[in-house]
Amino acid sequence: MMATYLLHDETDIRKKAEGIALGLTIGTWTDLPALEQEQLRKHKGEVVAIDELGESERVNAYFGKRLKRAIVKIAYPTVNFSADLPALLVTTFGKLSLDGEVRLLDLEFPDEWKRQFPGPRFGIDGIRDRVGVHNRPLLMSIFKGMIGRDLAYLTSELKKQALGGVDLVKDDEILFDSELLPFEKRITEGKAALQEVYEQTGKRTLYAVNLTGKTFALKDKAKRAAELGADVLLFNVFAYGLDVLQALREDEEIVVPIMAHPAFSGAVTPSEFYGVAPSLWLGKLLRLAGADFVLFPSPYGSVALEREQALGIARALTDDQEPFARAFPVPSAGIHPGLVPLIIRDFGLDTIVNAGGGIHGHPDGAIGGGKAFRAAIDAVLAGRPLRAAAAENEALQKAIDRWGVVEVEA
Repeated sequence: MMATYLLHDETDIRKKAEGIALGLTIGTWTDLPALEQEQLRKHKGEVVAIDELGESERVNAYFGKRLKRAIVKIAYPTVNFSADLPALLVTTFGKLSLDGEVRLLDLEFPDEWKRQFPGPRFGIDGIRDRVGVHNRPLLMSIFKGMIGRDLAYLTSELKKQALGGVDLVKDDEILFDSELLPFEKRITEGKAALQEVYEQTGKRTLYAVNLTGKTFALKDKAKRAAELGADVLLFNVFAYGLDVLQALREDEEIVVPIMAHPAFSGAVTPSEFYGVAPSLWLGKLLRLAGADFVLFPSPYGSVALEREQALGIARALTDDQEPFARAFPVPSAGIHPGLVPLIIRDFGLDTIVNAGGGIHGHPDGAIGGGKAFRAAIDAVLAGRPLRAAAAENEALQKAIDRWGVVEVEA
């Protein structure tokens, strides 16, 4: 198992790296008798590479001291830990995460270790089959303003979003089980509402219901959701843990796509000096554990990631060299129809355009918002500028008038 870190140290990067390799495996080496060294050799961590970056005045100014910097690779024998995510994380970044200026950038797994993990059950291809759309990015809307509302309001708004042409509607991550909007009723009433729209339009829309509650009750709740025919389960994975996601994915009575929400991941990923890189935390590990969709901050909106970080997440989710189904990247936050050219340029066709205010805030409501997004997607795929397409589409024109447009050079 290879871990890549960004390390900072005032004196000796190599010594720090060697201390990590030993401290997270056998603890000591030089003081051991030769026989014990031979017995423990297969358990010993090894520093594989040190790429010194040189000093940065900006970094030195931030920390108030002069620091050496390096990208360091350390190999950990897999014989040391069981093939589960808690053991992996505690070995490679448990105590180490508390120890100074260190950031976990990546983890590389041997093939035999990967085979211990499920990956997505459905992935991009399976989700496309379910909605019957294979030639464009999917469109998803977010249920906003549902707290304090009832089922009649939920089904009414669900229908509007579906009539606008969206492929998926997801619960807000802060919508929990309540007397007004009980979990099971959201599934059954939601399915009935979407079936009405399907019979009217022939367009299939999936509803992602938020799976919440106490950890040890989640499996039973998810099984009940599957029995009721839930389309998708939205899951706040970082409030519960990666291992809980894996347990849901591996249960053969829960054959439902899982949508991983990034809530609470901001406690781990934002710093350039500490924590875990987004491509690993929101990309590689979520795909390994079994997420079919992964939401993450887009490079464009109010809660933005740097573009290269967002693209790194998407690459980790869709890398076809991995032995897992590809997971759908869902760049989110601050998305409106005028950004569709950027989204498709950056993330390609195998992505989901996900909007809340960009749909519900349309002058013609959720129906108009959905139609504007669908018109924007069609225009980009046809190679047409959005302003030209808007001259023939009232919903798109109203969206551009409200939010503007970003055209992309061909």
